Amino acid sequence: MYPSSTPRADHREPLAAPVADEAERAVEIRNLRRAYAGAPVLAGLDLHIPSGEFLALLGASGCGKTTLLRLIAGLDRPDGGEIQLARAAQAKAYVFQDACLLPWRRVLDNVALPLELHGVPRAERQAIARQLLQTVGLGAALDRFPDELSGGMKMRVSLARALVTQPRLLLLDEPFAALDEFTRQYLDDHLQALFLERRMTVVFVTHSIAEAVFLADRVVMLSPRGGGILLDHEVTLPRPRDAATRVSAAYLAQIQRLAAALNHEVMREGP
Repeated sequence: MYPSSTPRADHREPLAAPVADEAERAVEIRNLRRAYAGAPVLAGLDLHIPSGEFLALLGASGCGKTTLLRLIAGLDRPDGGEIQLARAAQAKAYVFQDACLLPWRRVLDNVALPLELHGVPRAERQAIARQLLQTVGLGAALDRFPDELSGGMKMRVSLARALVTQPRLLLLDEPFAALDEFTRQYLDDHLQALFLERRMTVVFVTHSIAEAVFLADRVVMLSPRGGGILLDHEVTLPRPRDAATRVSAAYLAQIQRLAAALNHEVMREGP
């Protein structure tokens, strides 16, 4: 396994108790606080994420979903509180909303880039990248440039690049939000298959309640303006989930429950 190149978040206050064994818990968050221009985005947030769980973060715009994801990744620093990662979870990767591909590099070399930065020999890194591109259904696109790809294909390249270092913690910030519904559902199916195959811990930010219910083992809904966790909901749908799941009564019932909670919070808070 190749190490993550992402730095860890700044830890300013010690935990009152140690994190559970990493076989049980990948991420432990206690009393996390982050504000911008004096306005609290996260205020005293407590959350634990078990190893091998697919967690979806849901909530209205501005509730701190992306901020929390960036803090877990170490791309931002908290104002207070603690984020602690189990040893395995420190091998992590981040997928942004935009594919962020280098336009002058072909698909194969874009995917192999993290391994190149770690000094992996060219033949070895290209073999690993080639295998991953086959896994995400892009084996025929190895020699294309990013501007020759559709939006969905670019996101699959971005996902393959994130997986190339074999992360045990995968962080995704609305990676499919800009895509049409057909492509989005196709990529959700693909992401679920990768999760079931690799059993990594996944934290997935989305604005889509339906997507959260389809993908996640658990949905955490954040309240706006630093209000903490509004709802911590276990998704009890069996896996693998498929087209039949999307029209089932159980799936629709869980969507309705989350939608009601979100609508109630939006109405209470106001615009």
